[in-house]
Amino acid sequence: MGAYRTASLDEIVAEQWPYWAPIRHHFGIRTFGINAWRGGRGDSVITEHSEEASGAPELYVVMSGHASFTVAGEEVDAPAGTLLWVEDPTAARTATATADGTVVLSIGAAPPGQAYEPSGWDSGYLEGGG
Repeated sequence: MGAYRTASLDEIVAEQWPYWAPIRHHFGIRTFGINAWRGGRGDSVITEHSEEASGAPELYVVMSGHASFTVAGEEVDAPAGTLLWVEDPTAARTATATADGTVVLSIGAAPPGQAYEPSGWDSGYLEGGG
C-alpha cells in the first residue's frame, strides 16, 4: 500500500444502508471513529444516542446541506460548514436534515487520557449482525 488512499463517499456507502458511509471501516482506521451520514429534507442523519457507555466526546461536521441538531434538549441550527462539538458524552443528540443533499461527518475518539479502540458497532452492521 502507498502512503495514502482516496475514496469518494459514493464509493464507501454501505450497500444495505445507502445513507451511511462507514469511513473508518473502509480505510481500516483504528485511531479514531469517523462516519458520514446522508439524507434529504426530513431524514434522520444522526439517530438519537449518547456516548455515555464509551465516555467519548464527538465532533459533527455538516459538509453540505443543512441540519437541525438537538443536543441535551437544545436545538442547534447547523448549515453547511457548521462544526458541532459535543463534549458531554451523556448528552443525548440527534439530527435531521432540513435540506436535500445533507451530509454530516461524525468523528469520535476515546475519552481524554485513554487510547481509542474501535467498538465494533459498525462491523456488526456491515456483517449483518446490527
